This record gives sequence, C-alpha cells and structure tokens, in this order.
Amino acid sequence: MTVAKAEQREIVLLGSTGSIGTQAIDIVRANPDRFRVTAIGAGGANPGLLAEQAVELGVEAVAVADATALEAVQLRLFAAAKERQWDRGGFRMPKLIAGPNAMTEIASWQAHTVLNGITGSIGLAPTLAALKAGRQVALANKESLVAGGPLVREAAAPGQLVPVDSEHSALAQCLRSGTPERVAKLVLTASGGPFRGRTRDQLAEVTVDQALAHPTWAMGPVVTINSATMVNKALEVIEAHELFRLDYDDIDVVVHPQSVIHSMVEFTDGSTIAQASPPDMRLPIGHALAWPDRLPGAASPVDWTKAADWHFEPLDAAAFPAVALAKDAGRAGGLLPAVYNAANEEAVAAFRDGRLAFTGIVDTVEAVLGAAPEFGRPGSVADVLEAEKWARSSARRLVLDASER
Repeated sequence: MTVAKAEQREIVLLGSTGSIGTQAIDIVRANPDRFRVTAIGAGGANPGLLAEQAVELGVEAVAVADATALEAVQLRLFAAAKERQWDRGGFRMPKLIAGPNAMTEIASWQAHTVLNGITGSIGLAPTLAALKAGRQVALANKESLVAGGPLVREAAAPGQLVPVDSEHSALAQCLRSGTPERVAKLVLTASGGPFRGRTRDQLAEVTVDQALAHPTWAMGPVVTINSATMVNKALEVIEAHELFRLDYDDIDVVVHPQSVIHSMVEFTDGSTIAQASPPDMRLPIGHALAWPDRLPGAASPVDWTKAADWHFEPLDAAAFPAVALAKDAGRAGGLLPAVYNAANEEAVAAFRDGRLAFTGIVDTVEAVLGAAPEFGRPGSVADVLEAEKWARSSARRLVLDASER
C-alpha cells in the first residue's frame, strides 16, 4: 500500500534543554523530512546546550527565561557556530529573546505545533499564548491544566491540545476505540516509584538520593521526586479530568511496576483497551508531534518473542495519599488544584534542601489545602499566580515551623 508523504511541520520547542526537549530533538534529527524546528526556549541553566541546539537546528529565535544567562548564550552561540565553520557566511544569528516573558513570546512564533516541555506552573502562560495564536499544542507541561485548567479549556479549540505525558497519550490512543458516551472509566498506570511496598513509617527516613532513583523512567529531579511521592500521578489525574472531561470518580490509578501498559480505557460493554510499549518517551513525543498520524520507528515495540510478566496492584492510599488528596482538590475545583501544585513545588524544594522530611511533602500540601481561603474560579493567569503566591507562602511557613520543632 502506498502511503502519502506527510508535509513537513514547523515546531517550536519550549524547554528544549530538558528531558522532553532533548528527546524531541532526537525525533526531529531522525525525521528531517517531517519536522523543522523554528524556535527553541529554555530557562538558561545550560547555555552551552541551548546554543548547540540553536546552531544545529538553524532556528530563527531563541528564548532565555533567565535574562542574566543571555550573554552566556550569545557567547556560546558564536563559539558553536565557529566550531562548525559557519562564521564564513553560513550562519545566521537567531533572534534572542530574554526575560520572564520570553517563553510566552516565543510560544506564538510561526509554527504548526508548539511542544511545551517546561516544568512547573510557569508553563501556563506559554500554553495560553500558543493556543491563542492558533498553534497545535503538544502538552508535556501538566501544570498548565492543573493550575489553569478552566483557562486552558476556554482557550483551546477541539483537537488543539495533544497530550505528551505517556499516560495521557495512551488514553488518547485508547479512546479512539469507542465513542465518548461509551467510556466507563479511565485507568492511569503508575510504576509505584522507588518506594513501592513501603509503609508510611518506612518512608519517613527516605533521602533525596533515594527519591531520585526512579526504577523505570529517566526524568528531571522535580518530576522524579513527584513520582516517588505519587504526586506526579495525582497531578496526572487532574490533567486527565481536564483533558477528557470525566468525573474524578471515573478516573482510577493502578500500580504497574513494569511500565509497559501506560494507561487503559474501560468501556461500558466491559471491554478494556490498553496501550502497551516499552518505557520510552520518544513514542508519545513523536505521536504528539505527528498527531493524528503515527510516526514510524519512533520507538521500539514490545518484543513478543520473549516471556514477560506484567503485574498490577492497587495503590496503597495510606502510604501514598497524594492521589486521593488531588481528587478532593479537583472536585472542589476553582483554584485549589493550583494551590495543590504550588504547595507541592515549595515542599519538594524544601525536601531537596534537607529542610523537610519525605513524608512532609504531601503533609504540607494537605495542610495548605486545608487552610486555603475561597479563591473562586480563575479568570486570568493573574488569579492563578495570586493563589500560587499564597500557597507558596503558606507552605514555606509550615516548613519553617516544622524545622523549628
């Protein structure tokens, strides 16, 4: 059968030096006929890599969120170009945009798809900017939907948001097997992280190094610690609710240590459709960039010639209460999911600095949620930021109080 050649898509990569961004560039390298990167953006902590990416990809613009890193990026750009002997007229300096709004500005750069691989709620404004500009958004920044779900829903046209998280990509693929009214339940799988099987008491002495040793996935430090506390899965539950509009009672989490089945959809006739592939983020990234098409060779498939055991077990809600807590925040709605996320970011930072115990992360989030005032429904990014400011301040105060006991 002859397959029609797909047109080349222009891509903007936000968070290009992070885990999602670098893997997306791997996909672009392998598929130069399918994708061309027009602009990239990053925080600026790795100016050398950002410059190398800009030169290699021949981008038109580079965004640097940390304005103090701009000079370092410029110097590295010239050095990288000279190394490639492009200083003889073969290199065109990209436009440089720096400052806290740089990522938001570049999100509306000319492109078919904007891949938002930024970590944290700072990814919300770029998501909204890309949607307003009419770009397809490949969303790896779950906090956009957690912190600003109502804002994103209002801004997004049908089909404009494409999930990149492996679980939500799996759900989107499985949902093609039936109509929305025939969907009974979404089931997100969780690896269980490095502490699966431990009791709450056994978690009290967990160290930062132990929390960063994920058994399956290679991710950034914040996401890895969120996976260890199950907060990452909790945020994904909120994200699934916002993406697919099912009630929280109809979204379940099951522990699957092998991370081969990425999520499942149960239909009203009793059928359950699952998406299976080895744990490799290049598959959901490639799927999002090519959506609704599939990208041949994006990742290796399951090897069915080898024997394998896949295990499933219920989530221990007593040891890992983050998911139940997130569902409660999601049901309450308004800005409580944003409060949950911001409080967690502060608590994770305190844990990494040695100022908070591992179990104190979710305990802090719960305490902040319990003290939250009536914020109402967000009407703007400013509303989200105000709720987050309150949550961060409250979390910092609780951490300080805990350290003084």
